[in-house]
Amino acid sequence: MKNISVLVSGYGSMGRRHVENLLRLGIDQVYVCDIDESRVAKADIDKRLKAFSSLESAIEQVTPIAVIVCTPPNLHVDQALVALSRGAHVFIEKPLSNSLDKVDMLTEKACSESKVVQVGYNWRFHEGLQKINCLLSKQEIGKVLSVRSEFGQYLPDWRPWQDYRQSYTAKSSMGGGIILDASHEIDYLRWFLGEIGQVYCWSGIQSDLNVDAEDTASMIFRFESGCVGELHLDFIQRTKSRNCKIVGSEGTIFWDNNDQEVNVFTSFESSWRKFDVSSDTNQKYLKEMASFLDCIATGREPVVGVASARRTLEVALACQKSSQLGTSIKLPL
Repeated sequence: MKNISVLVSGYGSMGRRHVENLLRLGIDQVYVCDIDESRVAKADIDKRLKAFSSLESAIEQVTPIAVIVCTPPNLHVDQALVALSRGAHVFIEKPLSNSLDKVDMLTEKACSESKVVQVGYNWRFHEGLQKINCLLSKQEIGKVLSVRSEFGQYLPDWRPWQDYRQSYTAKSSMGGGIILDASHEIDYLRWFLGEIGQVYCWSGIQSDLNVDAEDTASMIFRFESGCVGELHLDFIQRTKSRNCKIVGSEGTIFWDNNDQEVNVFTSFESSWRKFDVSSDTNQKYLKEMASFLDCIATGREPVVGVASARRTLEVALACQKSSQLGTSIKLPL
């Protein structure tokens, strides 16, 4: 897989991370495209890369085996369809899109072309969440009854090198807002506990950050299993927070990413067990990209394909709709 060409569309923070990881994994033909001239100029400075000003011109000249889509969410599906039509496998950064428009077309195109399409829910590759999933699969805490999850971080701290007001996260028209941008939590809760059947959500702008997309959201989920979930998301709190507490009939699992520990209490032991799940921040991104390349090489299904990412998107959109209407929403949409 080293002697292949990979094109990264969008040379923002995530695009740059994927470029570095592709090079680290031994891919020596890495190309970049971006409509922002300043980003193209930055890529041109790096002698390891060649940059283009549009996806179409890049694909015509390079004919990549894979395209990594790192543009704003409202562009994801259209760019993925272009890549598939040119015979490339596709990796799409999360979320899959900001609407369900053309998502089914993308699914059908990927199937008809026999191409891998993976969506970038990189927390599936995090050691802590993989440990939790393993504990749940072994029913270490019995039947899961409830879950409470949180993510929060001050938006200006996300990408301190740029004006946060110019980021897609701050603009609803580009697929921004905390619900879509922090849909990692929705994805991993589905991974742990199965599909979500009903949602209720309140969301809105609580801060003075001068954004036009929701900066805070609180959700209640009813899983098809009967489990009840609570999820809080925001980009206004000054202390970075990411944690999850899962309560079962025979115990509790608690994970705090700041502590980098998974703690498990069971009625059988009447005590807490601690698991060290510390790792470098980039490791989950590196593992994710290695997994995508392996799917191309072996033909196996991606960890998060279009069908799964579509369900996560449906939940996120249902949360937005619930907040707008002030009522609970049943899934699927």
